[in-house]
Amino acid sequence: MKGIVLAGGTATRLYPLSKAISKQIMPVYDKPMIYYPLSTLMLAGIKEVLIISTPRDLPMFRELLGDGLNLGMRFEYVVQEKPNGLAQAFVLGADFLDGDSACLILGDNMFYGQGFSKMLKEAKDLENGACVFGYYVRDPRAYGVVEFDANGKVLSLEEKPENPKSNYAVPGLYFYDSSVVDRARKLQPSARGEYEITDLNKEYLKEGLLQVKQFGRGFAWLDTGNCDSLLEASNFVETIQKRQGFYISCIEEIAWRNKWIDDNQLLALGKELDKTAYGQYILSLLD
Repeated sequence: MKGIVLAGGTATRLYPLSKAISKQIMPVYDKPMIYYPLSTLMLAGIKEVLIISTPRDLPMFRELLGDGLNLGMRFEYVVQEKPNGLAQAFVLGADFLDGDSACLILGDNMFYGQGFSKMLKEAKDLENGACVFGYYVRDPRAYGVVEFDANGKVLSLEEKPENPKSNYAVPGLYFYDSSVVDRARKLQPSARGEYEITDLNKEYLKEGLLQVKQFGRGFAWLDTGNCDSLLEASNFVETIQKRQGFYISCIEEIAWRNKWIDDNQLLALGKELDKTAYGQYILSLLD
């Protein structure tokens, strides 16, 4: 399975912050925002990742992440000229995927909770069909909404419904089998003129091939779409890290624990950042 981080868009709700720089480059406490979705893919065991962004912003991601070899990974990059919908990511990434299964994550979505790695690896092992996640929210009208029965069977999907059939929002994390590119290519633009991820998921649902996994009450899903939520996410990361002493979404640590890099490689990465608390944390892992 290969991963895609969709880090495009204009982020107008964050203006003037995002007027000259990608939202996904902005800090969430002590790391660029893109580290958080990237770490999710890494926790799933995905080593090959495509970053999709705008012509203006893509060079910054190249500068930040490089080719991925220092993490034992492989990063590639593709331009999305304009935001034409999430499902377009699979058409843009068709050559990169090259017939493989795929996990798509939005560049502004953050996840944190016990058992997350296990859920990710179970979704990754899916050979036929697609898997989305359900997260209980008080008011789901601003989200894609999934309805399912007591056995977890998906009954319906709706995009920003006025009268939601459930309180379970679908976060920006999706797993698909190798048929996803062909399915995405057959989609028609919605009334908004975009290739909707909900329409793609509905294609799987029609064939009974869509699964949903529920995030529990103690799980955190953070969206960083406006200034308030960006600050809340930073405060959340600061609180967890200072209380527990473990860092959230430290990509160097995850690569090392996945045995994609060895002690010497981790040491070199830590020394590059040794004037920061983040770098000192990396070095402390070797004590």
